[in-house]
Amino acid sequence: MRLLNPVASSSPSSLLESALRSVGKILVRCVYRVRAHRLENLPPGGFLLLPNHLSWVDALVLQIACPRPIRFVVFEEFYRMPLLHPLFRAVGAIPIAPKRAKEAVRLAAELIGKGEVVCLFPEGELSRTGILLRLKRGYELIARSAQCPVVPVWLDQLWGSIFSFEGGKYFFKWPKRLPYPVTVAFGTPIAHEAADIARLRERFLELGEFCFQARESLRGHLGEACVRGLRKRQWSTALVDGMDHSTLTRGTLLAAAIALSRRLAEDCPHHRIAIVLPAGKAAVIANLAVVLAGKVPVNLNFTAGRASLEAAARIGNLQHCLTAGPLLKRLPDFPWPPNSLLLENLMPQLKPAVLGWRLAVAVTPSWVLARFLGIPRVGDRDEAVLLFTSGSSGEPKGVALTHRNVLGNVSQFALMLNLSRRDALLACLPFFHSFGCTVTLWYPLIEGMRAITYPNPLEIAKNAELIARYGVTLFCSTPTFLRGYLRKVEPAQLASLSLVVTGAEKLPNELAEAFQERFGKEVLQGYGLTETSPVVSVNLPEPAAPKSDDPERYPVQPSSRRGSVGKLAPGIAAQIRDPDTGGSLSLHETGMLWLRGPNVFDGYLDDSERSAEVLIDGWFKTGDLGRFDEDGFLYIEGRLSRFSKIGGEMVPHETIESKIVELLELPRDERFIAVAGIPDEAKGEALVVLSTLEIEPGLLREKLAAAGFPNLWIPKKLQRIEVIPILASGKLDLKKCKDLALAAAG
Repeated sequence: MRLLNPVASSSPSSLLESALRSVGKILVRCVYRVRAHRLENLPPGGFLLLPNHLSWVDALVLQIACPRPIRFVVFEEFYRMPLLHPLFRAVGAIPIAPKRAKEAVRLAAELIGKGEVVCLFPEGELSRTGILLRLKRGYELIARSAQCPVVPVWLDQLWGSIFSFEGGKYFFKWPKRLPYPVTVAFGTPIAHEAADIARLRERFLELGEFCFQARESLRGHLGEACVRGLRKRQWSTALVDGMDHSTLTRGTLLAAAIALSRRLAEDCPHHRIAIVLPAGKAAVIANLAVVLAGKVPVNLNFTAGRASLEAAARIGNLQHCLTAGPLLKRLPDFPWPPNSLLLENLMPQLKPAVLGWRLAVAVTPSWVLARFLGIPRVGDRDEAVLLFTSGSSGEPKGVALTHRNVLGNVSQFALMLNLSRRDALLACLPFFHSFGCTVTLWYPLIEGMRAITYPNPLEIAKNAELIARYGVTLFCSTPTFLRGYLRKVEPAQLASLSLVVTGAEKLPNELAEAFQERFGKEVLQGYGLTETSPVVSVNLPEPAAPKSDDPERYPVQPSSRRGSVGKLAPGIAAQIRDPDTGGSLSLHETGMLWLRGPNVFDGYLDDSERSAEVLIDGWFKTGDLGRFDEDGFLYIEGRLSRFSKIGGEMVPHETIESKIVELLELPRDERFIAVAGIPDEAKGEALVVLSTLEIEPGLLREKLAAAGFPNLWIPKKLQRIEVIPILASGKLDLKKCKDLALAAAG
């Protein structure tokens, strides 16, 4: 038969094949430094090897990592190319064509039965985003036919190689490093009858997390990463303060932070330093200075209640605080730490030191500068930043993020967005907000983006003015804050935006549609938690395909899906477990979402009991119910705290809220209702609708019943309130909502 000839003419033991493999390994090793892990997982007999697919050299790298010869299944279009055909034929590749797939499947199964290793790329195409694509089911035919185990294998860090599509093109770019580091990890074999696409994706994610954790950069120190990032292009603008439009170059920002860090090292003996400042030039310098001083910055939510702030000060043992005089006057009830340092008093005294350090920054290599400043080479799992949960459902908890957490999440976010130094972001989210801290503070310092700061995300007109004036391309917000743009902003003001990303709460479909209709900008929903540093997943624009005369050759690779929160960031593993029993479920089923990755925190500060509730063997229980579709998009069905168990049935608050907005045709530019659950002796819980509008309860119940809502899902009580409680982060204040609902119920 036609397919047998290529293999039959070149057996695994042939001299030609061995010579070609040896020469190939030598050539690849000149460019790549390949580290193979978990080789003990490779079965002794024949098996089907399934790798992810990132670059044109994946097969060569995989053959270096695997101690046994591999038979690769290759699309016949490539197999027949004049330059490649002799090589493919010599190494016994298996050509496959859509119309003759059965022949290739039969031959692959036959070779596996003879004890050989056959490799198939289950994605069927090269990733143009670096993220795992939909897994095609063709591998299941081979596995079932051969009755063989399936071995997943993960290739890490090839995204960024000149042979990958990183940067929107193949080949025509300079290599970032030589030799280029690559990590390969082989997974445990999966029995052919259990190797469905959900199980395979779960194993891929776990292998990807293992490889990402092995990256040497994650062992670094946040301070050194900032020194290195700011010294590059040190004469370019680092940030623009939106309050007075003053600018700081990257080198000057670094010099000012170094000068302040020396003073803090002398005057503040305690390990942590509180920062009470809105997003702006002063807050950026303060945070960087604290890290460079070898201490931990603690940005406090100055909009929170006194009890929450006192709890934060107690948990963090905060004795020193960096702030400004106007805030001291504006916050008379704030529980200030014993020692408050005013930046407007400190910085003028440090001007000579800033000038001296500016000269040092200009002429000193970053690694020498870091050693001179006493920044450790290794930060890794030491505490880098302390944040506090918003307290949306109770007393805030101290989330101690490590250097590995922050550096890992910055790297993950950068890999997903793939922005350039020409891009600019609007930093209007407060730095005590986890997204504001990592994405709008540390991300631009390390990755070289220009940041335009403004202290208040609620001043819609001013933020829109800054977007237009400085050509902002990345805008991160929350759905609550985004609603105001529909009323107060003209489309031309947002023309420069290429990415609008929301998080913190669920993005209502009607809000996304209204925003796109008015501004022509797709709102990309993401997902994260303070405990995950925070970015877990995000929707992204579809990547451009390589130029080709045949559009079918490069099909669309979906990178966003309405209703989902996008695909997981690189290096994050996920499991779906039963919320009640903790038993494993398929990724395609709805259940409790558990995560593991370099961005997942190690535990709450000095709170082993609550840490043990959410962390088991490195896996973090998010408290959110979720599922994945076959393309790998994550859907968050709701936070467990936003469900009520009524008569043994889980009732989602957000679904009811969305339906009420739809049925009553409420305006989409503001939040008018919220659903809360309260204890009920008869059915466990009862639902209360909190509303800022006058709504007739009987009419609402009739409409919900007519819409087909189950009787258990229809709220029995409606309470009129003045305003829906919202936290400074833009999230619904669940604790206050429940208190209002309890008060309404007497």
